[in-house]
Amino acid sequence: MKKDLNLVSSEYRPNAATEIENNLILNWYPHRIIARFKHTPSLLELGLGHGYTAKIFTKACDNHVVVDGSSVVIDQFRQSTPDFHGEIVEAYFEDYNPEEAFDIIVMGFILEHVDDPDLILEHYRPFLKPDGKLYVAVPNAKSMNRRLGLEMGLIDDIYSLNSNDIALGHQRQYCRDTLTAAVERAGYRITHEEGIYLKPLPLGVLKTLDDMDANLQAMLKVGVDFPDLCVGLMMELEVR
Repeated sequence: MKKDLNLVSSEYRPNAATEIENNLILNWYPHRIIARFKHTPSLLELGLGHGYTAKIFTKACDNHVVVDGSSVVIDQFRQSTPDFHGEIVEAYFEDYNPEEAFDIIVMGFILEHVDDPDLILEHYRPFLKPDGKLYVAVPNAKSMNRRLGLEMGLIDDIYSLNSNDIALGHQRQYCRDTLTAAVERAGYRITHEEGIYLKPLPLGVLKTLDDMDANLQAMLKVGVDFPDLCVGLMMELEVR
């Protein structure tokens, strides 16, 4: 029996506790992906989440399809973005079977949520055109801030789920090695990878810094070259 995805939808509403960093990351990495392909005829995106990424990706493609299993999240997005011209499909990722393949598929911060990430990666391989690209982004268990938390005894294992993870419906943590193993196991090869947001200190401390916004932007830019230490990992893949 599949779980009700509406049960974790509260964290995807405005003013949730995680909103500042979600806004930062989710408005950053889509532009990094788009810079890789510029413009594409067709793009499939798994998950609406906070709604930031769909509004960005839809400007970079002719045909944009978004799949999400939460009716609450979909309704919230439609209400806040009435001019969205892409197609939204309410379905569990495992159940969606498009009639045509896509040039670009984006799995942005969804593999940590699903019951069987290997199944998801394998399921969508046939839906990627022969010269298409799959982009995957996930949280990084071995980020600098989590490594510091482990050293300070704030977490008992580098792969532990914290209260924020649980509130967001996360089921696992990835690191660069485990994500690499997962995508290769599913029949992909990595053509590019980078880090998302090099965060040296807790958000509460970062808020006390002069010109916090400039500091956050610098952490995004510097983090590109240091995926092992960043909050998030991003990989570009193609079918082997």
